[in-house]
Amino acid sequence: MARISALVADVRRMFRARHYSLRTEAAYLGWIKRFILQNRLRHPAEMGHREVEAFLTRLAVEAKVSPSTQNQALSALLFLYRDVLRQQLDWLEDVVRAKPARKLPVVLAQEEMRILLAQLEGRAWLLAAVLYGTGMRLMECLRLRVKDVDFARGEITIRDGKGGKDRRTILPRSLVEPLQAEVERARVLHGADLRAGFGEVWLPHALARKYPNGPVDFGWQYVFPALRRSQDPRDDRERRHHVDAEFVSRALKRARDRAGIVKHVTAHTLRHSFATHLLEAGYDIRTIQELLGHKDVATTQIYTHVLNRGPHAVLSPLDR
Repeated sequence: MARISALVADVRRMFRARHYSLRTEAAYLGWIKRFILQNRLRHPAEMGHREVEAFLTRLAVEAKVSPSTQNQALSALLFLYRDVLRQQLDWLEDVVRAKPARKLPVVLAQEEMRILLAQLEGRAWLLAAVLYGTGMRLMECLRLRVKDVDFARGEITIRDGKGGKDRRTILPRSLVEPLQAEVERARVLHGADLRAGFGEVWLPHALARKYPNGPVDFGWQYVFPALRRSQDPRDDRERRHHVDAEFVSRALKRARDRAGIVKHVTAHTLRHSFATHLLEAGYDIRTIQELLGHKDVATTQIYTHVLNRGPHAVLSPLDR
């Protein structure tokens, strides 16, 4: 057990050195621990392609996990063997992969979107409105810093998005005043933290060394700070984190139930709806690709399959 505990500590240190997010760290560690438990606590260095293949194949064949879930488990074991144990995995081509499935995104009609937002209020409404109005991913929204909301130019800068890329998106005019109020709320909380001897916010990578006063500078604070300070698992310091993702998920589920919407609604549904409604309004797909931060326009083109209105709509012969 001591060797396993030491290995887990090594894996965690490697995650921190590579600047992986805490969510990725938790997910990968979960798969690594599951792999070790399934092999009766044997150290991964004592195992090899047979055990890894058996684990991943069992996920696909017996557990019938989705392709994305199996790929995440594969990525976790790749990280373990390649980056921590320094072993090559040329034999992984023989692993049975879960069959990829092409799924169309769940999209709300504009009237459904209006009804959904009407069921929300306060901070939950603002978060949902920002997700739908900007097309941001949930964690991009929650990690938004004060300095990256440009009210004068009407735009939001998204830092370190998926793939480590920065991009800009629109700031809806209807959200300017609510967001300004949220920023003032963050300013009040930050002032209270400073008076209490706290007020530092976590900065990614080496920015805390590059900007010594950055952690206490208001511009670096989260637009949507948590109501309470908490202990940061990275270094055990007490800081104010951003609001929890589960808060948004629970609020959307309650709003969906109250609105009587039968579609499955998540934060990503609002992003899908943002893209689809822009296409329906006649905006070109390249513009939407830039707003969404897709590397390949082929990813954005999936939204063209859910269009039934707009300038490029196809009219059924029955309706003629």
